[in-house]
Amino acid sequence: MTDSSGRPLAVFDVDNTLADTAHRQRFLERSPRDWDAFFAAAPHDPPVPEGVAPALTSAEECEVVHLTGRPERCRRDTLAWLAAHGLPEGRVHMRRDDDRRPARRTKLEVLRRLARTREIRVVVDDDELVCEEVRRAGFTVVRARWTAPSGALNAAQERDGRT
Repeated sequence: MTDSSGRPLAVFDVDNTLADTAHRQRFLERSPRDWDAFFAAAPHDPPVPEGVAPALTSAEECEVVHLTGRPERCRRDTLAWLAAHGLPEGRVHMRRDDDRRPARRTKLEVLRRLARTREIRVVVDDDELVCEEVRRAGFTVVRARWTAPSGALNAAQERDGRT
C-alpha cells in the first residue's frame, strides 16, 4: 500500500556516493583491517560534488533518504557530516552494529520495507553488487561512478559486512 500523502523517496548511499572515503581506505588495506580508525576518520571525508548535486536536486521533488552500510555507532558522526555539507535532512538508515550481512542484502531489505508505503523514485549507490541486486528487485538505480573503486571497500561491504 502506497502512502499517497508523502512525496516519493530518493535513496542515497553515503560512502563513495556523497562522501569521498579515499583518504581512509588505507585502514582497510592492512591486515587486520582497522575498523575503528576507518570509521573514526569518516567525519573528515570530503563531499563528492557529483553525488551532492543530484541529492540536492532530488530534494526538490522527493524526500531524500540516506541508506548506508555504516554501523549504527557512526550515526552521530554521519548526521553531523550530512548537515555540515548541506545535504538534505532526511531519515538515515544504518546497519545494526552486529549485522555482518553483505551490503546488497541489508540495503535491499530496507528498500523493500520503505517501498511498502512509499514510492521509491531512485536509488543511488556506488556498490556494483548493491546496484545489481536492487535493479533486479525492480528499483530504478543510478550507479555512482564518481569516485575511484576500492577493492578493500568492496571486500568490506561484501565479505566483512562492515560498510
